[in-house]
Amino acid sequence: MVFGKNKGMGHRNKIQVDLIKLVSGERLLRLTDLPSGLVLEKKLDPGQAVVRQKERLFGVFEAALAQAELTPA
Repeated sequence: MVFGKNKGMGHRNKIQVDLIKLVSGERLLRLTDLPSGLVLEKKLDPGQAVVRQKERLFGVFEAALAQAELTPA
């Protein structure tokens, strides 16, 4: 899939994307940043395109990663 250019995310290729189908038929989108271990999951809305939901989730995920990088350990 092709995403719009994002200036802040240099290691997008290290993010694992999983689309999980639950027994109930619902689907989850899970993003995992492999270097940090940060994980974000969201139940998908069947009435909206998966690509659009994935773009929005990437935006939230990138903001969370930026915040985690700024927060001292």
